[in-house]
Amino acid sequence: MTEDLRAEKKAFRKKVNQLIAAQTPEQNLKASAAIMERIEKLPEFQKAKVVMAFWSFKGEVHTHDFVRKWADRKQMLLPVVDGDDMLIKEYKDDSSMAEGGSFGIMEPVGALFTEYGKIDFIIVPGLAFDRDFNRLGRGKAYYDKFLSKVDSLKAAICFDFQFFDRVPADERDIRMDMVIAESFQNERSALRRS
Repeated sequence: MTEDLRAEKKAFRKKVNQLIAAQTPEQNLKASAAIMERIEKLPEFQKAKVVMAFWSFKGEVHTHDFVRKWADRKQMLLPVVDGDDMLIKEYKDDSSMAEGGSFGIMEPVGALFTEYGKIDFIIVPGLAFDRDFNRLGRGKAYYDKFLSKVDSLKAAICFDFQFFDRVPADERDIRMDMVIAESFQNERSALRRS
């Protein structure tokens, strides 16, 4: 990555983090519910048997209720941070969760899930996304490294203010298959990469 791109990403992250901080908890929950409802209506999600999601933390699209809701109907997987790597474990219920060491995010405990080829659908967080399906993460490349190993459908979720015409990215940044936000209309309701 060039120094210019690194600086551009850093400035972009700062800008988006300011937008996230300006959102009220009420706004977050209302928009999150609309986003997760859009996910549930996708034919690809409805057909999926094994779904990887994430356990949201402050400022992200709220996913806890969604994960709980679907855990008895689909095999729900969540990421676990282990040093520089992102590992995958199955979510059973809240009693199978413990606070993770790296970011204080709740993570499932138990055996690792390593059959990546069985994952049908991945719900991907990020700080910002664009019309070319680029994703700007938090800078640790956990998702880019993991997503480069799987061939599953990648559905990014974000608030409207996290969607841009362009975000800084290069060839190492993994592109999404679709981007879903709370108020995209018509063809953008689930923006898809062809």
